[in-house]
Amino acid sequence: MLKKNIFHFALMVLFFTAAMSACVSTRLADMSHNSRDSLDWEGRYTGRIPSASGSGIDVQITLRSDLTFSLVYDYVDRQGFWTGMGTFSWDETGNIIILKHPDLPPYYKVEEGRLRQLDLEGNIITGNLADMYVLKKVE
Repeated sequence: MLKKNIFHFALMVLFFTAAMSACVSTRLADMSHNSRDSLDWEGRYTGRIPSASGSGIDVQITLRSDLTFSLVYDYVDRQGFWTGMGTFSWDETGNIIILKHPDLPPYYKVEEGRLRQLDLEGNIITGNLADMYVLKKVE
C-alpha cells in the first residue's frame, strides 16, 4: 500500500512538472513572437489621418533600427508642413512603439506591413474613422 501511494505521488509530481514546463515554454515562445522580433518593422510608413479641420494630414514616419524616427505632417488643405524627429522605445509586449516627442501622439501598434496609430492612452482607435489611422509601409 505504501509503495502504491509513493508511486502515485511520484506520478503526480512527474505530470505536474511536465505541465508546468509546457506552460513556461509556451509563455516564453509567446513573449519572443512579437512585432519587434518577428516583423521587418524598419522603414517608411505613409497614410492620411483625419484632421479636426480640412481634408486630413498626410503622414510619413520613418523608423530606424537604432530606435530613431523622423516624421512629416503635411496638411492637405493648408500650405505648410511640420517635421519632427526623435527616439522611440518598445513597450513590454514588443508590439507597440512609443515615440519620445512632446508634440506627437506617442503610441503606434506595429503590424505586418503597417503602423496603427493608437489613442493617447495606447488603445486602438475605434469608430467610423478607425481605418484612417493606419499607415502603410512603403519601403
